[in-house]
Amino acid sequence: MPPSGLPPVALTCGEPSGVGPEIAVKAWEALGLELPFFWIGDPEHLPEAAKVAVIQDPAETRAAAERGLPVLPNPFARPATPGRPSHENAPGVVEVIDRAVRLVDEGKASAICTAPISKKALADWAGFAHPGHTEYLAHLGGVDDVAMMLAAEELRVVLATIHIPLSRVPEALTPEKLESAIRITRHALQADFGIEAPRIAVAGLNPHAGEDGMLGREEMDWINPLCDMLRGEGMDLTGPLPADTMFHERARAGYDAAVAMYHDQALIPIKTLAFDRGVNVTLGLPFIRTSPDHGTAFDIAGTGQADPTSLIEALRLADAMARTRAGI
Repeated sequence: MPPSGLPPVALTCGEPSGVGPEIAVKAWEALGLELPFFWIGDPEHLPEAAKVAVIQDPAETRAAAERGLPVLPNPFARPATPGRPSHENAPGVVEVIDRAVRLVDEGKASAICTAPISKKALADWAGFAHPGHTEYLAHLGGVDDVAMMLAAEELRVVLATIHIPLSRVPEALTPEKLESAIRITRHALQADFGIEAPRIAVAGLNPHAGEDGMLGREEMDWINPLCDMLRGEGMDLTGPLPADTMFHERARAGYDAAVAMYHDQALIPIKTLAFDRGVNVTLGLPFIRTSPDHGTAFDIAGTGQADPTSLIEALRLADAMARTRAGI
């Protein structure tokens, strides 16, 4: 175990034909004993020249990290071909996610960091009936309401709606959904980020936050009353704010996290400020889950070009959140 006494972070392999295997090795090379973590997957899927230390139990992680990337073996059906996912390997990807959740439930891992998956491969070949990682982990965790946060040193932003067409946002963005996102954000800032009295900024849905109803009435009709209600409970909440003026440096100094109404409203600022360093965090789960903020990158898989920075930051954040949750 690390000096803190916490179990190590579990890193799932993700899609083995993507960049996950090579960035896992690069992350170990960068972090070493600074942050021991173990990778769950098939050792045969790792780059040929990688230093690998096979373990049988996560408790062996720290000692193994001195020799190579600690690997908890999870054999797959066949070798992985970079850039070309295999239907035989798709069930193994899901099996690894399941195993990581079991390990954290058993107290053998402090948190889960997930490498990118191919949603299409899992849907086509593994009977995966969930839109993505987030929804599947919510299913495994037995919770209905979760929220997606993108986090970096410069900004934390949470999405009230996620991967839906822009035309569907006004109907999907209900008072109940927004309230849930705000409450989950506040709880996570307290429990996992150690912020005792979180300051949360809420973006408006319409340009200029509706401009008194001239550009849309959602702010006047229900977003403002909802924010007033939550402020009445003692929440430090500002908004709804015009989204075009709430992400510059001076504005960001006034809050600990922002809640955005739709995908691009959140991801454009975080990717502009921290393109390589942003981390995807699922809030509202009974366990900690982070992920690099990128996909499988099939086009460069196996070439050695993949940048591990986002994964390194995701592992660091998972460890920091676990320490905060444990009161360490």
